[in-house]
Amino acid sequence: MLASKNNKRQAILEGKTKVFYQYQDLNHYIMHFKDDIELKNDKSGIISGKGVINNKINELIMTRLNEAGLQTHFVKILNMKEQLVKITEVIPVKIVIRNVVAGSLSRKFDIVEGLVLNNPLIEYYYNESGNKHNLVSEEHILTLGFANPFEFEEIRTIALRVNDFLQGFFAAAGIRLIDFKLEFGRVIEDDIYSTVIIDEISPDTCRLWDIKTNEKLDKDRFKLDMEGVQEAYREVAKRLGVLPSNINNVETTN
Repeated sequence: MLASKNNKRQAILEGKTKVFYQYQDLNHYIMHFKDDIELKNDKSGIISGKGVINNKINELIMTRLNEAGLQTHFVKILNMKEQLVKITEVIPVKIVIRNVVAGSLSRKFDIVEGLVLNNPLIEYYYNESGNKHNLVSEEHILTLGFANPFEFEEIRTIALRVNDFLQGFFAAAGIRLIDFKLEFGRVIEDDIYSTVIIDEISPDTCRLWDIKTNEKLDKDRFKLDMEGVQEAYREVAKRLGVLPSNINNVETTN
């Protein structure tokens, strides 16, 4: 296994919350979870311990999705902040599924947060490096070749299945899944083409509220300058049974 000290490895790709390093073969990356948090309005900071928490939460969710027949790029966990993932060709369409009105949906249409939608609302965003994740339509996706018709129907179907799975998964822990984002990639193994779920599923990529109180348990607490960012991330990990015993208290800086 490669050395765990990041400064001795060359990053293949670095984003806001993760760094990808080459593994010892050409088919996998090491995905390293950072403690950094950065929002679209350029607000950023450090949440000490977030990388470890998100690594453990993502490991659990990706494992369960794989077991349910929903293929992901996750292979195995490597250490407290890293996991091994398959290298994929990224499909440049991010899917956001909304079950409850919150965030930008509330602001755009002047609807109070908390309204439960009759059906999941699916939004598509162009997801290219350096892009502002512009909202796009099915026509954009197909006409501009971001995905072919088969892939589009497949990622839409997978997204709805993941939504059903995650709603029950989080509800069992007393958490309501408000909305979340999914990203997809193409992979070929043994001459078989597959569309797989990539990136992460964690409080960084989901809106999670307490079922009874509607208390926010995700990065919105940081975004809205609320106290208790530490407690929110730890609480989700605790309820899911993956809170590492050696996590330091989470602190934020703006």
